[in-house]
Amino acid sequence: RKIYDEYNDEEIELSKEEIKFLNRLRKGKIPHAKVDPYEPYVDWFDWEDKGHPLSNAPEPKRRFIPSKWEAKKVVKLVRAIRKGWITFEKPKEKPRFYMMWGDDLKTSEKATNGLTYIPAPKPTLPGHEESYNPPPEYIPTQEEINSYQLMYEEDRPKFIPKRYESLRNVPAYEKFISDIFERCLDLYMCPRTRKKRINIDPESLIPKLPKPKDLQPFPSICFLEYKGHTGAVLCISVESSGQWFASGSKDGTVRVWEVETERCIKIWDIGRPIHHIAWNPVSELSVLAIAVDEEVLILNTGLGTEEDQEKVAELLHVKTQTISTDTSVSNLFVISADNTPLIKWTRHEKFDALKLTHQKPVNSISWHHKGDYFATVAPDDILLVAFFCCHFCSMGQQVHDEEYDKFGAYMEEDCGTFDKNHSKDILAVAFHCSYPLFASCSDDCTAHVFHGMVYSDLLQNPLIVPLKVLRGHKSVNGRGILDCQFHPKQPWLFTAGADS
Repeated sequence: RKIYDEYNDEEIELSKEEIKFLNRLRKGKIPHAKVDPYEPYVDWFDWEDKGHPLSNAPEPKRRFIPSKWEAKKVVKLVRAIRKGWITFEKPKEKPRFYMMWGDDLKTSEKATNGLTYIPAPKPTLPGHEESYNPPPEYIPTQEEINSYQLMYEEDRPKFIPKRYESLRNVPAYEKFISDIFERCLDLYMCPRTRKKRINIDPESLIPKLPKPKDLQPFPSICFLEYKGHTGAVLCISVESSGQWFASGSKDGTVRVWEVETERCIKIWDIGRPIHHIAWNPVSELSVLAIAVDEEVLILNTGLGTEEDQEKVAELLHVKTQTISTDTSVSNLFVISADNTPLIKWTRHEKFDALKLTHQKPVNSISWHHKGDYFATVAPDDILLVAFFCCHFCSMGQQVHDEEYDKFGAYMEEDCGTFDKNHSKDILAVAFHCSYPLFASCSDDCTAHVFHGMVYSDLLQNPLIVPLKVLRGHKSVNGRGILDCQFHPKQPWLFTAGADS
């Protein structure tokens, strides 16, 4: 009940009535409890037998006549304006022309005293390591102290924390004068400038990407599964019409599948792992090129009409010959150190196919778009045709580089960007022939589908939008998806995994 009166410097004890008075004020009630705000109204006038109001006087005349005093005041102000006693500021005329470099004009208008005062930066406050009793984790060991001697002088810590029993045992700081002198040099020699901060909305710096649903169609779900291989599927290839596709496995078999029905049409048991497989891009020539160790097999799939089979039989009917550096055999572009034959052409004994025997294992096969030439790459040997592991985009002057690491590069002629999408090594990249889609597969059992658009305006960067991360394969011995190919006409993606 006691409150302190600051004005009179005394304590006042409140009575019970005053406390009730304050409580009623806090609750929004009338201070006095005896006052009734809802008591009946008492009319002090007797309106009975009264025919007129209490005040019925007529309106005064001054309400209908202009004021003489206001007229005299107006005349007085008009006379003062005419004689120039009262003046008004003229509106400032805006200059019609202006200087493009306005900041340079204002340099002469600056004060002669120089720049405005800029306060010096304050020294950093001491931390836990500068305490006389620092925590144990701040005290360095003897090995760490010895390692400080191997560092450059400017990189060494200026203070080594130590522990003392009391503050009285703390000695004087040895480098106190040198630290103060260096700070004075910094304040005296180093100029201070004011930097204007530019308030930029961070969201404005992020490029606005379209929504994936607006970029449909693209592969989004697992629709069909082609089961039959007993080993890891190492490579796949889709026929140019899109009706068939072939797969090569580690179990030594090559299978031809019908895309829409999942039916296996043909099976060839080669007996050795299939490293690469490529379908002839000409639809009339149903021929498969298969890389098996040092051999390349040109297989006749037996698909197509009778006329197509006649063309294939005529194509595969060749005599046994060897390719060397003798230019009389054909126009070659391979130079060997000696005259040993590089490739030997023979007929396969078991299958209706040609066999090309190389000196080293063949790693990759690539057909010409006309279907009458193909090139092979053999590591650790003379390259018949040097192919880089890249794909040229059909929409512009861009190259997509695939590397045996976690990065994929989408490069232009002038610049390159690197994006980390997979958690493991990237094994294959595929571009669609007609849709602006490309995909990459990795050992992390995922296939990433992207939308890649190139604009005719060379100043505008290509648009790359991540669309979908496809999952469905399982990891076997640390291997995931080994190859991927797009359907030539539909927005479908085929993947080959180590889980067969």
